[in-house]
Amino acid sequence: MNKEELKNAAARYHAFPCAGKLEVLPTKACFDQADLTLAYTPGVAEPCLEIRDDPAKAALYTGRGNLVAVVSNGTAVLGLGNIGALAGKPVMEGKGLLFKAFADVDVFDLELAAKTPDEIVSCVKMLEPTFGAVNLEDIKAPDCFEVEDRLKKEMNIPVFHDDQHGTAVITGAALLNAAALTGRELSSMKVVVSGAGAAAIACSRFYVSLGIRRENIFMFDSKGLIHEAREDLHPTKAYFAQKLPQTMAEALTGADLFLGLSRKGLLTQDLVKLMAPSPIIFACANPEPEITYEDAKAARPDCIMGSGRSDWPNQINNVSCFPFLFRAALDVRATQINEEMKIAAARSLAALAREPVPAEVAAAYGGEKFVFGENYLIPKPLDPRILEWEAPAVAKAAMETGVAQVQIPDLDAYRTALRERLNATRARIRANIRK
Repeated sequence: MNKEELKNAAARYHAFPCAGKLEVLPTKACFDQADLTLAYTPGVAEPCLEIRDDPAKAALYTGRGNLVAVVSNGTAVLGLGNIGALAGKPVMEGKGLLFKAFADVDVFDLELAAKTPDEIVSCVKMLEPTFGAVNLEDIKAPDCFEVEDRLKKEMNIPVFHDDQHGTAVITGAALLNAAALTGRELSSMKVVVSGAGAAAIACSRFYVSLGIRRENIFMFDSKGLIHEAREDLHPTKAYFAQKLPQTMAEALTGADLFLGLSRKGLLTQDLVKLMAPSPIIFACANPEPEITYEDAKAARPDCIMGSGRSDWPNQINNVSCFPFLFRAALDVRATQINEEMKIAAARSLAALAREPVPAEVAAAYGGEKFVFGENYLIPKPLDPRILEWEAPAVAKAAMETGVAQVQIPDLDAYRTALRERLNATRARIRANIRK
């Protein structure tokens, strides 16, 4: 559909037959005196006292163990910029919808009228008794780094900034498979990053965890290459400082991977031609990428490309990460989401992409056939198998690294339970949708 059609369709979708994308429904009966006695006073006092004596029982008697806070102050919303907390609410409700529909995770979206990291941290910390985990969203850099770092240190539940780490996991999975397809060793790859915001820095750090050498990453911000002679660098940028300045063309000469998290049109066909054989291009600027798929292929037919676009191959979509990562973290009552859990998520996605794709996935995409290769590096977001692959892998990593407070003894049984849970949840969602 064209832009005007999309605008009108999106407006109808969000406004009718009821406003917004979420509502709160009870899970227990409250239709007679007996129900009321148990749901509220005096019956409710019993679980209150048990939780007072053993806080872990909150996961048994309340919804906290399946409840995530999606928190934003609206300062970096999608490609729209600082539109404010209220204008960002449709995005946060959308995250709640995806959490529920893809992994049966409940969400309260919290749009904060907060302008400083101190305000955000103070508010979120006070809400720890309410939630099992926190998903930070659309907070501008560098504030997002400080907010996440402080909350991770000061809270005993997982805190995860999806703009950073969700993007890192998905592009990391695509990187693993693109490197395998082109016969590359991660440790010898040269990477050029356009953009030095939250996602770019998180992706670059994650690539180092996967095996890319830090000195082989050339990061550009609006002022040019991040290099040691610059005196304007935030510590998050300074970590990637090169010894000497270079132009984008110099850095891209012989480069194996271009990661774009910057702006439309920045990567030209002439620049693409400078890259190494079978170059890997992840052009993720939103809503328009650094280069179009058509232009990249025209310049280098041998390139492997991914973007945020659903109408091009290899869509970089965070929905393939965050619902399942949080599902596992909640199920093992993890105290944090650590690097090992993120690596497990990326590797599970990369492995799933190499499996035969069932007919139901093809049907969800108009009958298109998907076979592992340069045009299918990562599973499609609507592939229901992602839950069964990613969540157990993440749970296993959490248990092995000691951040899980609950052990899952049989991951095969857990995988089956996840499938059954999601099927039941989607049935409830379909029944509840207002026509």
